[in-house]
Amino acid sequence: VQLQASGGGLVQAGGSLRLSCAASGRTFSSYDMGWFRQAPGKERELVAAISWNYGGTYYATSVKGRFTISRDNAKNTVYVAMNSLKPEDTAVYYCAVGSSITSMRTGRAGSWGQGTLVTVSS
Repeated sequence: VQLQASGGGLVQAGGSLRLSCAASGRTFSSYDMGWFRQAPGKERELVAAISWNYGGTYYATSVKGRFTISRDNAKNTVYVAMNSLKPEDTAVYYCAVGSSITSMRTGRAGSWGQGTLVTVSS
């Protein structure tokens, strides 16, 4: 699966952004999908994930209630809507394909997108 992330940019604290990740290649609808982020000097972390059949989602504690992950299998696209953004959300955000949400929570993913930078100013 090839992944292309987009939608990053500069936003003020309290603002919103929606990231998109378009997939091509193998059957997108068969895979769990996740959004990771990596801030300067920090390890990459999973912030949100969604199962292949829309049956389950995961959110990191730091984004719960502010981020919403969704997918449109007909469009081979996964999204994350980010609201009430904080300066600590500043990072490069990556979409990824995973065998399961559980595996992605350990940092493992099968394919990665190129990353899109989100900068939140205070």
